[in-house]
Parts: sequence; C-alpha cells; structure tokens
Amino acid sequence: MTTTPQPPIDGAALLDEVEAFHRRFNIFPLEAAYVAVTLWDAHAHLMGCFDSTPRIAFLSPEPGSGKSRALEVIQTLVPNDVLAAQASVSALFRSVSDPGNLPTILFDEIDTIFGPKAGDNEDLRGFVNAGHRRGVGVLRCVGEGSKQDSHRFETFCAVALAGLGNLPDTIMTRSVIIRMRKRAPNEKVEPFRQRKHIPQGNALRDRLATWADSVRDLVDGAWPEMPDGVSDRPADVWEPLLAVADAAGGAWPERARAACIELIKAAKKGDKASLGVQLLTDLRDQVFRGADRMPTAVILECLNAMEEAPWGDMGGVPLSSRTLAKMLGEYVTGDNEPIKPRSIRTAAGVPKGYYAADLADAWLRYCPSPPEAPATSATSATAQVTQGFSVADESRVADTTATSPLFAVRSA
Repeated sequence: MTTTPQPPIDGAALLDEVEAFHRRFNIFPLEAAYVAVTLWDAHAHLMGCFDSTPRIAFLSPEPGSGKSRALEVIQTLVPNDVLAAQASVSALFRSVSDPGNLPTILFDEIDTIFGPKAGDNEDLRGFVNAGHRRGVGVLRCVGEGSKQDSHRFETFCAVALAGLGNLPDTIMTRSVIIRMRKRAPNEKVEPFRQRKHIPQGNALRDRLATWADSVRDLVDGAWPEMPDGVSDRPADVWEPLLAVADAAGGAWPERARAACIELIKAAKKGDKASLGVQLLTDLRDQVFRGADRMPTAVILECLNAMEEAPWGDMGGVPLSSRTLAKMLGEYVTGDNEPIKPRSIRTAAGVPKGYYAADLADAWLRYCPSPPEAPATSATSATAQVTQGFSVADESRVADTTATSPLFAVRSA
C-alpha cells in the first residue's frame, strides 16, 4: 500500500497561524512584538542551525500585565518545554547535555533570580548568562564528599523570561525585550483554557517541527541581510529570527526587519547605555552647536530646559553637575582619558566646563549623524546665555555673559 506524499508546508501561512494563536490570548504593546514572538517560537525548533539564541523577555513594572500568559502560550508552541520553577539547577544543567534534543526553558518571575530579593541564585544566573551562545558552558564540581571532579555543562538552549522590572545588562543586550502593560478596558482577549487550548497549540507546535525539518538545510549557516544600522550585539540577537523569516517567505522577511528596527529602538529607551548616548547627542546638537567650549552652568541650563528630554527629571531632581560629570566620565577623549570638567577662561571668570575637543571622539563613535539644521529650542536656550556666540570668543560675549543672571550666579 503506497502512501500519498504530503504537500510541503507553507511556512509563511504557518507563521500567520502561530501569530493568530498568540493574538487570541496575548495583548502585546507593539505590533512588532507579535512578529518577534512568532519567529522566536519557530527558531526554537531550529536550534541546531544557530550559533546564538536570543532570549525573549516579557517585562513590566507591575504584576497582572500578561507576562505569565505569554509564557503559557509559548509553552504550547516550542519543543521540549521545561518550566524552570519546577526544575532543580542540576536538572537544568543536565537537560542541555543532549544537543539533538535541546529543551526550551521558560523562567517566570525572573525577578526572583536577578532582582534585589534574588538571594543565592548564582547557578541559575550563570545558566541564563552563559547559554545564549553555543559552546559557552559552565564548570561545576560533581561527585560526593572528597571524590569530586570538575565537569563542564553545556548551557546553549532557547530561554524565555518573564518578570518585573529589568534584567542585568548582560541579559538585556542578548534579549528581545517586550515591555508588557496591563490591558486597557477596551482590550479583550480570549480566556486561556488548558484542556482546550494546549492541544491546539501543540498541533501548531508539531507542524512547526515538521516545517523546521523541511527548511533546516536552508537555515543552517544562513547569513540573513541585516537592516541598515543593525550590527554587533543586536545583530547577534536578530540573526536567527531573520533567518527563520527568510525561510518562511511571504511577507515575513519584510515584517521581520521592520520589527527588528522597531524593537531595538524601543529597547534602547531608558537604558543606561542609551541615556549616555542621548546625553552626548544632546550636548553636540542642542548645547555646543559648534562652540569649542561651554561652562557647566550653561550646559545644565540648556539640558534641563529641554522639555522632550529626561534631564529635567533625573529621579525627581534636575541633572546636576555631579551627575553630568559621572555620566560623561564613562566615556573617553581621543587620548583615551576619561572626559572631565576643566577650567574655562572667559571674560566673566574661570568657571568649570567642558571642551568640544574632549567630547569629539565620543561624538564620532557613539552619536548618530548630526541633523542638517539646529533645533529651534536649542537656539533659544543658548541665546539666553551667550546670544549665540562661542564662550571662547571673549570679545563678543563679555558683555552678555558678565550681565547674564544665569552666568553670574552659577560661576560665583
């Protein structure tokens, strides 16, 4: 008796179905999040094709924002799911020992591992930190009593995380970040019922596995084209997801790259590294604007007056000279020395301030290309102090700076 060969699975249509399954139960803050989560589900079935795996992290400031539900839905769609809350550390290490049958680890309430009340969870932290890249394991002693030997445990596997607050930078930069929030009254989802919906998700999971087998040779070793400006660590995070999208075809390659750009930008908002880049950029475009030096008092006045920037409310207080110095001190000059305030000689005195020459190397390395024209708000802010002249041009600013209330008070 001959069997009729099954037609090939349409990867794009299958991913559409997986996305629709998520939409039934999850409200994500961005449309791009549905794309990323769907691609992440599929990539878990192709782990043998990748050298790195992005963590996917559902984070929120408050409980009840749908993080756990997102993990519940993912659990039905990925291979060999393991809830970390139900597994010991030693079991997790050993579960990754078979590269042909890798688990998908789901960590709920990850803040209990990385948060301020985490306690002694070094082994779990090491597991999550190390496992994003193939070949990076952890060394542990195994045995009883004095008869112990060192053993290297592999940690490479797909990991989904959910928790309150943020994660350590080492995890954040290796993750696709989904910032969850409570549902609004007009946002409705279908109640997730395990007896009914787990089998439905598992049916999609099995089809994902079959499709993954059919495109494994195509995905293995693929080098997907990255969107402009995406490189280094963000490229490592998104490369597996874009490879999956390219294999699926249809609208997915274009949607994946749009989601990549959108979620990378969203993840940068408010994080420490991005805040430093924003400070450097605002100094270049909104404060210095071609001047070769600027007093600290003038810098703070200009920055704190920017309505669309965070400087006027840094933890409840405006940006101070101490905080400014600390943030800029994390960057270096062209001579590889930390950027520090220096004395600036002007007609009104010798206040502390910063030189454009000291900032130039950081501007070049970290900041995006400058705008074609200066912002209106910057022009008015600087004119209040120097009427647009460089503070180094003593012959033109002597009258304005000496009589400016701001300069007189700050430099006294």
